[in-house]
Amino acid sequence: MSAITTQIIDATTGRPGVGIAVSLGTRTHASGWQTIATAISDADGRVNDLLSASELLSAGHYRLVFETGPYYLLQSIDCFFPQISINFVIKDTREHFHVPILLSPFGYSTFRSR
Repeated sequence: MSAITTQIIDATTGRPGVGIAVSLGTRTHASGWQTIATAISDADGRVNDLLSASELLSAGHYRLVFETGPYYLLQSIDCFFPQISINFVIKDTREHFHVPILLSPFGYSTFRSR
């Protein structure tokens, strides 16, 4: 399993957010934000394979970007946040970082889980 994972739950339906594109980026002082992985949420709304299980993280700034606009467009639902970006800092690279998101067309919440 990837060291960074996520799960998307649609609060309006109480079901997983299926088929949402997610990208993982890291920031360096020299290059700014660089995308290092992309994936699509599965039937359970999960993305467990952003990084390979053997890939080591470096301490630093990371972000997950969720492309929610196309998800709601396919349902003919207007949304206020067509893209959600969650930035976070990793200090202890030995840990697992699960960053779930609870989403609706006009809001979202997130937290760090283990």
